[in-house]
Amino acid sequence: MRRVVVLAVAVTGVSLAAGAAVLLTGEDAPQAAQAVQAEPAPGDPLTADEIKRAGDVATAPSQEHMKVGRVELLYVERDDDKDARARQAEVYLYDYAEDALIVRTVDLEGNKITAESKGKGVQPPPSRREETRAGELLLAHPKLGEGVRRAYAKAAGRELRSVADLGLRGLIYSQPGGPCATHRCVRLFVRLPDGKHLDTSRIVIDLSAKKVHTLEW
Repeated sequence: MRRVVVLAVAVTGVSLAAGAAVLLTGEDAPQAAQAVQAEPAPGDPLTADEIKRAGDVATAPSQEHMKVGRVELLYVERDDDKDARARQAEVYLYDYAEDALIVRTVDLEGNKITAESKGKGVQPPPSRREETRAGELLLAHPKLGEGVRRAYAKAAGRELRSVADLGLRGLIYSQPGGPCATHRCVRLFVRLPDGKHLDTSRIVIDLSAKKVHTLEW
């Protein structure tokens, strides 16, 4: 499997470039327009449009499962297949019901899926959406969630409005012999407004079962 990379899209930079093209006049204007609209070279990063199109094409067969939270779109990255004649993207999805990673290759010229692989036991890093979901499950826990809210109120001087107020980072957690041996589980690092981190070392969020576990040691 190729390296999973989260592709960041510099939307602001694209907007500025487009704005600059509008302001140009005379002979430079057509050249600027051509530069903005030029087709990306084979080795160029995926554009914002390509990322969106690849995600839309790859998730089309899984829409029903995505609506009920069974399947999650993780990442979209450029396919680095040297033999490919067209620009391609690899789209990573996770099926929580089967605990399997799905990788679909999308032909960006034909807007179609050209290959698919599915395997268990492969756990790429959590996506931002998964970190947010893990935070929501933590806040929904009757005891642990209240502890997070108290710590936040003390640090911020106001009540926690939503999980978006927290600084979250997640790591995949695996435990031989336990539910997290096969489930997609995440350990969260929770940063408060004062820069301190909560002690969440014993807390594991099971995204497959939508449960919160407390480790014993």
